[in-house]
Amino acid sequence: MAGILIYRDLGDRPRAELRLPSGERIGIAVDAGGATISLLGDASVDRVLFKGDGAVVARLATAMLEPGKRPPGPLDLLIALIAPMPSAAAIETSFKAAVGVLGPELAASTTEPPAIDPFHGKARAIALLILCEMLAMAVWFASAAALPALRNSMQSGGPLLEALLTSSVQAGFVIGTLASALMSLPDRYDPRRLFGWSAALAGLVSFASLGLPPGSALQVVLRLLTGICLAGVYPVGLKIASSWARRDAGVLMGLLVGALTIGSASPHLIAWSDGLDWRGIYVAAGLLALLAAWGTRYLALGPNLSKAPPFDPRQVLRAWTIRPLRLANLGYLGHMWELYAMWAWIGLFLRASFGETLGLPKAEFWAPVATFATIASGAIGCLAAGIAADRIGRTAITSLAMLVSGICALTVGLTFAGPPTLVLAVCIVWGVSIVADSAQFSASVSELSDRALVGTMLTIQTTQGFLLTLVSIHLLPYAVDWLGWRWAFSVLAIGPFLGVVAMLRLRADPASVKLAGGKR
Repeated sequence: MAGILIYRDLGDRPRAELRLPSGERIGIAVDAGGATISLLGDASVDRVLFKGDGAVVARLATAMLEPGKRPPGPLDLLIALIAPMPSAAAIETSFKAAVGVLGPELAASTTEPPAIDPFHGKARAIALLILCEMLAMAVWFASAAALPALRNSMQSGGPLLEALLTSSVQAGFVIGTLASALMSLPDRYDPRRLFGWSAALAGLVSFASLGLPPGSALQVVLRLLTGICLAGVYPVGLKIASSWARRDAGVLMGLLVGALTIGSASPHLIAWSDGLDWRGIYVAAGLLALLAAWGTRYLALGPNLSKAPPFDPRQVLRAWTIRPLRLANLGYLGHMWELYAMWAWIGLFLRASFGETLGLPKAEFWAPVATFATIASGAIGCLAAGIAADRIGRTAITSLAMLVSGICALTVGLTFAGPPTLVLAVCIVWGVSIVADSAQFSASVSELSDRALVGTMLTIQTTQGFLLTLVSIHLLPYAVDWLGWRWAFSVLAIGPFLGVVAMLRLRADPASVKLAGGKR
């Protein structure tokens, strides 16, 4: 298939848009007097390519959609020329040449354009987006997965340096998110290109770490740059997914967070591969990010793509002075206090616990697999919560998820050095519940904010949440030294428990009727 048609109602002048795999858009406007084919620009500036009878346009568009349903002829040559061409200039040249030759034949046609669903191709587009998101996110927790091997290679370090290898990515993500919002990068550039270049740079930065001493200051700087690059991946992926939303925004956001979850877990599966040292983990994660960048060439944008409201730093205080927004943000902060600290250190917990019962060799083999299962299981929670939140309500789902995850944070340490199956079972329950509510906080802020401030409020929420993770990620290794693994994770429970209080208060607030179509 060369492309898809998307029909738009522009009053007395309906327009069909032909979206090619290359990403170029061709607009076809039809009225009683005829039709116009135009190359559509990013700034709504159209370049007219052809004017003529509406039947000409219909025949041309129909043939480009499904060339296999008509006998081969001169028009098929046009299709073969246009479909693989990535540039607007090449498409324009082909159109002008072909229309000049084929005009008489097309003018004799009376074919009418088919009524095609503007969401045609949605399943394929979302599936490819999820795959690219998973692959690109492999670089995020590469250091956490490589930490046991890095410990053996680092001459000095300690809890501070070990935490910095992960927290620097969080800090970079905050910097990148703010910079992207201030410069409106996802609106100024094709989000697919921004996603692709960001993923490619993240992969190359991972490769750059190979020539540095493990745990060096420069390696921490490169991890910071990795986080900056990933700010062009995850938020931009959410924007692309939202362009396909049709009464299923909660599910789509849940799918994207699930993709992030599996991608973040993937370095632990890489570490499970026998013989890979920390360099091998970095190389594999970098290759996956490059593969994601290549995959973005085939991403498609949905019909709902629109410019986000601009980020306005002057509105920062509104996130805290407006009560419903304040409660939603408090819930999100409680969630973030727990989430990334758990993801950063659960691997070492499992390795230490398994080491007590299975011995170190078996623990080194099984701990990465168990860590991957623990984190990746969160994808199940994301999808389930996304479906349930749109049907039951956001405050109900977020409160339930945080209650379960908080209980797990308090009790998982009690299983330390216990039967590995019991330890893993509790960890998986924790993994499912700890991230299940993640997408619902963003959805809540979007629904509670003025439309003109949605972009600003989401940026504020994201940056505050990831800044808070810097504290909990650095606190955990010291909690292990002070309390041991049996009670170390209990310091994380305060976050989700306070989050439950905030979300239940939001549920009682009259403004909560804006959430999930009135389902609170």
